[in-house]
Amino acid sequence: MRQKFIHNELAGDRQAVVPASGFSLSLQEIWEKIKKNRDLDIPSIKVLVATVRCEEIANEKYSAFAANEELKVISVHPGFGKKLSSMIYTCISGYDEEATYYDEGVKSVKRKQLEEKLLQFVQPKFQDLLELKRSFTLDKFKEAFDKDLDGVIKGFSVTARNSTESFMAQFDEGCADAVIKQANWDTSKVRDKLRRDIEAHVASVHADKIKNHCEAKLRELLSGPVEALLKQANNMTWPTIRRRLREAESAFSGSAAAISGFEMDEQTKAKIDANLEKYVRRIVEDKAKEEARRVLKHMEERFKTKFSYDSNSIPRVWNRRENIGAIARTAHSSSLEVLSVMAVIRLDGDDDGHKIQATLNSALLDKDMSTTTNDLLASNTWEEVPSSKTLIIPLKCKELWEEFKENTKDIVSKAIAEQANAPLQLPPWVIGCLIFVGYNAITRLIRNPLYLGVGVILVAFLLVTPLWCWFASLW
Repeated sequence: MRQKFIHNELAGDRQAVVPASGFSLSLQEIWEKIKKNRDLDIPSIKVLVATVRCEEIANEKYSAFAANEELKVISVHPGFGKKLSSMIYTCISGYDEEATYYDEGVKSVKRKQLEEKLLQFVQPKFQDLLELKRSFTLDKFKEAFDKDLDGVIKGFSVTARNSTESFMAQFDEGCADAVIKQANWDTSKVRDKLRRDIEAHVASVHADKIKNHCEAKLRELLSGPVEALLKQANNMTWPTIRRRLREAESAFSGSAAAISGFEMDEQTKAKIDANLEKYVRRIVEDKAKEEARRVLKHMEERFKTKFSYDSNSIPRVWNRRENIGAIARTAHSSSLEVLSVMAVIRLDGDDDGHKIQATLNSALLDKDMSTTTNDLLASNTWEEVPSSKTLIIPLKCKELWEEFKENTKDIVSKAIAEQANAPLQLPPWVIGCLIFVGYNAITRLIRNPLYLGVGVILVAFLLVTPLWCWFASLW
């Protein structure tokens, strides 16, 4: 019949028109066809009524559940799972009570659909609660773990393992409290994420502990000696620094795991060792840069030491016997050595910057005697030295030397003035001779005045001799 109406066969196909007198017979035939069609499954009135009514009841219960104000605050209180399970149970029980007298099959289907909708509604709240518990547990773990370590690195592995298991157990208890009775939701993904977060934090703390511990030891081992070596600045400074560098690297290579008692794979160990090697070099480089910024001060201190004290560290007395020019040149040469040592970092071999000392001597110390007009320091780079290893460029060396000469010229001037004003000091042997000859001369003169002329000649000779020595020292 539906097909007939759809295709307008009852109204538009005039060939199949049924006369009014035969309409009742036509209806009977149609009905017989419908009854004989086994594919038609027309529900009974009871089922139709149960379907409509049970669905209405389920919708009412769902709406009332969703509008419950307790759902807004329940997630922040303990007993989440127990409370929510009770609320779901109450909602479904209300549905069962109102749908008691309807078809059992329809009632069960609609009941299951209502339960699924309720669980779908609360599942986001359940997941949010798990995430909240994961975040809270992780924060508490970090706080407790750092407190348990309290700066101690020994026994790190045991502390990490015990703390991890303790807080994972606490999280499991929290998950059990959040479980909804009517649901069978898996919490393993959140649990696994928490464990990964904890392990990542443990690894991070471990790396920091190892880094801080080893770096502190390396600073203690290297900073002081390297600073002292740079201040002493001689041709053995960089070879000695390289030797100490190798000793420090060997002392700490592969020791990270032993220090902490923490199990590490070979890749992690290799990474830590590589980082420590870089740090050792950085200590030396930073200390070299720091001392290079104070190179002028070190040069002046070296000059004062070499110029004002002799080889036995005894203060010089500027009498007429001291050759001030030679002493000043020696002190200048030693100060220039300080500049050459601090001009370039030489950690990778003996060839780095080996020409710098000779270049500085030629350009600065020997420039007055040189006949060449070529400025060897008119550059921003050293020959065969990369810029990454350069601490003081050639042009800066020239500026520093000029400033150094200006700052130290007063010291030389004062020494010359002091020497010029020094009283004439006869050598002990001259004084002894004068006493001996004087006594003999007086005796002879008393006995024979003819010896007076000889005595005068001897005294003049003894007086002229030290004066001649003094003039010779000035030249």
